[in-house]
Amino acid sequence: MKKKQLLIFILSVMILVIFNKIFLSAFTRTNDFFARQAFINNEEVAPQKLFERTWRIISKEYYEPSLNHQNWDRWKVHYHNKIKTDEDARIAIDTMIASLDEPYTRFMTKKDYEDLTTSITSKIYGIGVNIYSNSGKIEIFNVMPATPADFAQLKQGDIIVAVDGKDTNGMNISDVAALVRGPENSVVELTVLRNGKKLTKKIKRKEIKIKSVKSSVVDNHIGYIQIISFMSGSTPNEFLEALENTKNTDALILDLRGNTGGLLDNAVFIADMFINDGTIVDIIYRNGYKKSIKAQNEKFRLNKPVVILVNGASASASEILSGALKDYHKATLVGRKTFGKGLVQKVVPLPNQTGVNITIARYLTPSGKDINKHGIKPDIEIGNEYDFFIDTKKDIQLEKAKDILNNETRIGTAKK
Repeated sequence: MKKKQLLIFILSVMILVIFNKIFLSAFTRTNDFFARQAFINNEEVAPQKLFERTWRIISKEYYEPSLNHQNWDRWKVHYHNKIKTDEDARIAIDTMIASLDEPYTRFMTKKDYEDLTTSITSKIYGIGVNIYSNSGKIEIFNVMPATPADFAQLKQGDIIVAVDGKDTNGMNISDVAALVRGPENSVVELTVLRNGKKLTKKIKRKEIKIKSVKSSVVDNHIGYIQIISFMSGSTPNEFLEALENTKNTDALILDLRGNTGGLLDNAVFIADMFINDGTIVDIIYRNGYKKSIKAQNEKFRLNKPVVILVNGASASASEILSGALKDYHKATLVGRKTFGKGLVQKVVPLPNQTGVNITIARYLTPSGKDINKHGIKPDIEIGNEYDFFIDTKKDIQLEKAKDILNNETRIGTAKK
């Protein structure tokens, strides 16, 4: 699978979402995302009705009124009285959505919807690995530190060939992830392929506390904050904690490489700390209606020199933040051109505890740039296009950021 296609797959699996106002207020005030049943539709309807409900929502809310230049009624006619089972409904809805020829709108089964809850609350029970599908093989691309997987000495690049004796050949990533997860303190047996040899590991599942923000101090006076994802409801608090940890530094590096995005509110919250006034992002809805999200009149503002690290895997909310800071000249962007996801999604709960993640708008940076499929070009282009695996010993993008900030802080000191 090519890297660009792989990233689109990861973006779709992660379900990069923007919620309506009631959704936003629900999770920004509490980590108990759905609180808990408030936004799960427990109504039970026949599979035919589920299809028709989905058809109607997409017809009314999809951001592009022509729905990819087609007669949307044809799908309702085509499947009239033909859908008898839940599987029939899923196939019909997936086929209908595929006709939009747009990778982010997708139907969510009950299992998918539960996974969305997990993504927002950042609370799962498992072993602590991130996996992806690489040419049909399920491969580990990250082992979280101090987790059961770490203690069991699983490694990046291990190929999962079986879970509890069940061959993963031909399975999709969601099904494998479901097998790996399970009740706390239960044991899962993983068979992995490493350097041509099979290894079997019995691992006890634990609660995996996912941190979306990491921080440190480099070169003694530069704060380094890596935002791994904007998906978690705890990201704003974690970012504030990272700022506290780096408060005595003279400059700041924000690392958004490999950050495929997440919640709009999280990106806006962070951007607002750097921008005094004006538009952070413009949301363009169906039929051209525009909503501008403005910086708020907050007392707290960051005035340090800032470098943002980006690459081809920086997408969506990462591009909202980096695009806003670039347009206002609040940061220097270093790395490679970003992914170019300028579309906005909303999750709509559907009967039978399912849902649809639907593209409802596109967004523009403060200067009016539409970055969809174009990305954001950094001020200084250097290093690799994609960095799912960042080699910290040869991280020329990070070294360049430190050089820039060391130079800026030296100049600033000389002027005093």
